[in-house]
Amino acid sequence: MKKVIVFGIGQMAEIAHCYIKHDSDVEIAGFTVDQAFINTNSYLGLPIIPFENIQEAMPPTEYRMFVPIGAKDMNRLRAKKYLQAKAKGYSFINYIHSNVKIWPETEIGENCFIFENNVIQPFTNIGNNVVIWSGNHIGHHTTIGDHCFIASHVVVSGRVKVKPYCYFGVNSTIRDGVTIEEATIVGAGALMLNGSKPKEVYVGPRPFLHKKSSDDVHVA
Repeated sequence: MKKVIVFGIGQMAEIAHCYIKHDSDVEIAGFTVDQAFINTNSYLGLPIIPFENIQEAMPPTEYRMFVPIGAKDMNRLRAKKYLQAKAKGYSFINYIHSNVKIWPETEIGENCFIFENNVIQPFTNIGNNVVIWSGNHIGHHTTIGDHCFIASHVVVSGRVKVKPYCYFGVNSTIRDGVTIEEATIVGAGALMLNGSKPKEVYVGPRPFLHKKSSDDVHVA
C-alpha cells in the first residue's frame, strides 16, 4: 500500500481524505501545512507535520505527497506548494476516481485530482497539478496545461488547447479547436466560441429579474 502525505487541513484536504480512503489503495499517513497555520497536533485522527521540516519526519524516500489545494490566486497557491514539495524531493500521487475511463492514448501528469463521472476522450493530454471536478467532458486531442482548475459539468470540445493556470466555472462550454491562453477565467455558464488572450475574464449569461411574483407564474 502506498503511503502519502496530504497537504492542507481545510475542506479540500478533507475531501481528498474521503475520496482516497474510500476509493483507492493509498494509505494517508498524515497531513502537512505551513507552521503558521497549525494550531493542533492532528486532523481527522492523523498527525499534522509542519511543512518546513516534513522531509525529516516523513522522508520522500518512504512517502509520496498529494497537494489538493483549490483555485486560490488562479491556482498559483497550489502550484507554489506543489513545486516546493517537488524541490524537497517528493514524488506525487494522482487521485483519479475509479469510474473515470482513462484510455491508453491519454497522458496525465502528476498531482492531479480527477473526480467522479468525468469523460476523458482518447488522445487527451492533461498536465501536472490539475483539478477536474465531477461530471465534465474533455474532448479528444485536447491539451490541458499545468495548474488548471475545471469545475463541474464543463464541456471542453475536441482539439482544444488550454494553457496553464486557467479556471473554468460550472457549466462553461469551450467549442472545438480553440486555444485558451494562460490564466484565463471562463466563468460559470460562459460559452467560448473563440480563443482568449492571456488573463482575460469571460462571464456567462446573467438571469434578469422578471416583474411578476412567483405567485403569478404557473410552473407545470
